Amino acid sequence: MSMHVVVVGIGNIAQRHRANIKKMFSGATVYALSSSGRTPDTIPDNCDVFLSCFDAIPFTDIDVAIIASPAPFHKTHALVFIEKNIPTLIEKPVATNVHDVEEIMSASSKNRTPVGVGYCLRFLSSAGVVKKLISDNRLGEIYNVIIETGQHLSQWRPGKDYTQSVTAQKALGGGALFELSHEFDYCQWIFGALTLRHAIVRSSGQLNLDVEDQADIVASLSAGGVVNIHLDLLQHQVRRTCRVIGSEGTLEWDLVANKVVVFDKQGERIIYADAQWDKNSMYIAMLNDFISNTDNEHTVATLAESLSVIRLINDIKQIAQH
Repeated sequence: MSMHVVVVGIGNIAQRHRANIKKMFSGATVYALSSSGRTPDTIPDNCDVFLSCFDAIPFTDIDVAIIASPAPFHKTHALVFIEKNIPTLIEKPVATNVHDVEEIMSASSKNRTPVGVGYCLRFLSSAGVVKKLISDNRLGEIYNVIIETGQHLSQWRPGKDYTQSVTAQKALGGGALFELSHEFDYCQWIFGALTLRHAIVRSSGQLNLDVEDQADIVASLSAGGVVNIHLDLLQHQVRRTCRVIGSEGTLEWDLVANKVVVFDKQGERIIYADAQWDKNSMYIAMLNDFISNTDNEHTVATLAESLSVIRLINDIKQIAQH
């Protein structure tokens, strides 16, 4: 399949998307555009054409756009393509404020342009297993959902100064809430809408950041279950887990190990395990889902779903200030 794809941004996630497009589509033409307007010393990997500015984009040739710039600039960059009816995948978070998301939604609706948001954890193979268990009511009434995610920021990208990363800078949409918003997305995707009850957001000062490095949230589900979410940028042992307590059993989901275990009247059972999973497979599945099914039902996060995440984060920040 001949594809012409523009990837806005030249950071780590943009690099992954360019490489994956080349893997997925033989003969694909990949355009790279620096979101800051600077020209790098060397042309990025897996880039056929480096564009110096948006005016240089051959819009009539472009099949898909991927927005992988810092979140505060997503709206400005995405609208360029949405208004030209070019299917656009926006990296998470979709934006850093509700107004920007609403503008993107309005443009998508007006121009009938497919838009998705890059919450890749939906495409972790064990995620589909957990979602089906919950939708099939295998755990009965849900009493509690306990989500914990943490990793020391200095270990995220070895060899790079973490203080210069997007995650570390408020101006670029950093902080635990936006960077780890995957948890809000998959929680609502699997369990339904969250109603915020309480939140504590803070910075330890350990990392010398101008953003939060810890967040603790208590929310409720429509059926009455309680959800506790802990996010941090501080743990030296990588942790990404979800524990679900229901009337018919308890589920433990380890997203790092890609493993699902259920404890019920029958005892302990491993429902799913794939220790050799390839992290990159999530991103390829996400791209394939969006590109191949832009006019049909798909798994990739919608703008409406992503708006609910941004509204939740906005509410968390407001509550935490009081």
